[in-house]
Amino acid sequence: MKCTATEQPDDIDIEYLNRKYAQERGRRLRTEGARQYIEAEGGLSGYYELDPYSPPVVRGAISDEVDVAIIGGGFAGLIAGARLRQAGISNLRIIEMGGDFGGTWYWNRYPGVQCDVESYTYLPLLEELNYIPKEKFSYGPEVFDYCRRIAKHFDLYETAIFGTIVRALRWDESIKRCRIGTNHGDDIRARFVVLAAGCLNKPKLPGIPGIETFEGHSFHTSRWDYDYTGGDTNGGLVKLADKRVALIGTGSTGVQCVPFLGRYAKRLYVFQRTPSSIGERGNYPTDPRWAKALQPGWQLQRQRNFHAGVFEGLASPDADLLCDGWGEINRNVAAKLIAMGNPTVSPAELAKLREMEDHKLMERLRRRIDDIVANKQTAETLKPWYRFFCKRPCFSDDYLKTFNQPNVELIDVSASKGVEKVTKKGVVANGTEYEVDCIIYASGFEITNDHRRRLGIETIEGREGVSLYDHWGNGYKTFHGMSIHGFPNFFYMGYSQTATVAAHNLRFEQQGSHIAHIIKELISRGIATAEPSQEAEDAWCTIIQQSLVANPQILACTPGYLNNEGTGRSALYGEPYGPGFYAFDRLLKDWRDKSDMEGFVLGS
Repeated sequence: MKCTATEQPDDIDIEYLNRKYAQERGRRLRTEGARQYIEAEGGLSGYYELDPYSPPVVRGAISDEVDVAIIGGGFAGLIAGARLRQAGISNLRIIEMGGDFGGTWYWNRYPGVQCDVESYTYLPLLEELNYIPKEKFSYGPEVFDYCRRIAKHFDLYETAIFGTIVRALRWDESIKRCRIGTNHGDDIRARFVVLAAGCLNKPKLPGIPGIETFEGHSFHTSRWDYDYTGGDTNGGLVKLADKRVALIGTGSTGVQCVPFLGRYAKRLYVFQRTPSSIGERGNYPTDPRWAKALQPGWQLQRQRNFHAGVFEGLASPDADLLCDGWGEINRNVAAKLIAMGNPTVSPAELAKLREMEDHKLMERLRRRIDDIVANKQTAETLKPWYRFFCKRPCFSDDYLKTFNQPNVELIDVSASKGVEKVTKKGVVANGTEYEVDCIIYASGFEITNDHRRRLGIETIEGREGVSLYDHWGNGYKTFHGMSIHGFPNFFYMGYSQTATVAAHNLRFEQQGSHIAHIIKELISRGIATAEPSQEAEDAWCTIIQQSLVANPQILACTPGYLNNEGTGRSALYGEPYGPGFYAFDRLLKDWRDKSDMEGFVLGS
């Protein structure tokens, strides 16, 4: 099917919209930044360590020695394990706090959970596993099953340990190993450590006064309690038929589970501080003829096309292979340039074109709300007033329609910048107490610049007891984003000082392959320790700072995790390498091809 530009409204007043966006941002900006959230662990509710999907692991302490320990069993850890297995490294162990592989896709089992990026680009290693997703946008159970498929394919179950929370990583110079301590009292001594905890691994809760006093039932969406609600990810929440439910949070998780809660709950109150943008989902089953016609290399081609559609720009609308909401702005810009005769435009002129198409897209989405939601006040409250990528775009064909149901009420808490308080009986907003039987927190995960909070590991120490959290206290300090001076044989997977890519898991493939190459070289050469020199780390930090591309649009966005709740740089994307993902990929390849381990201090 040929992709085309989207018909957009033309009556756009950019000056008015920019003022409106700034006004709406100011209404939601809080001086506490990310500190407005509280950690979902300890005495409050214990959501972090709670696992409703698997029985508690009861075992004795493990004392052993491995070549490689991978911390985390989500996609990052799975890909690292796969690449290390392919490099011939058999003595490795993956340590995961959940009861199985999957990471975010293990924990997120709320009703309607679905991948919001098309599965053909999102799911990693599809060609290697000869797997084609069932639909364009996979549902959670399929993604979770696919994670387990990867683990089985690369024989990662054999030495994995689950239900295990890493408490400490400490370098022991006397044995040239990292000692790993856990909640089971383990002493695992690893020659190399790959920290692959991911960025969506630790639930957070809104810091609402009185949250611990509620006497009804409550849970976080990443710890969904089906014993209480009934049903499963497909619905059937029949136990809510006599329940009044409050949902706090209207990001991507809230958007996906609201239609199910509205369908089954006696009464549903949705508390919204900032509305999400809601585009059309338009999911469909995979066409077997299309799948059969795919040629080798198809996924990398598709991932690169997705990256161009989101970040770089397209030659024409029909060049967009994905043809969904993520690339709509650049598709429309390409159509505009073609209509203008493909003139040569400056970066500033191109930015102006993108701004105009961004405003048109957002206005189209706001008018779509008017077409779907019957109550005009509710429709106004649901309208997003910010640029398209200020918050993670959401796509649903059912969310907006749910607010036409008589048992569903949307409660705007933007005036007070959030819910006022929680009482024994319910939730207070705008001076009104809403008595409820259950509070569900759709408040997301710890995406913050506070690395101790984000990783959930109490202690990470390198040489001479230096804390990683202190080392990164004023910003990232790495070599190629993956290794750190003073932390021998330690590798980090995630957003730090690497590069941003639209196909999220492609970054883990890049990092996992690079780290596996280094570890294989060190083992084959009989090298005991390796860490970046101070000079190499300083030089990389300089390259990063000199190549950083300022993004005033994100800083001016409505508060969210992309701009550290409106207080500064992105907590999610770290300090990305300015020339981009594919330039960074060439840089890493050139480094590997030199085969001299440049930048590392090697210990015999």
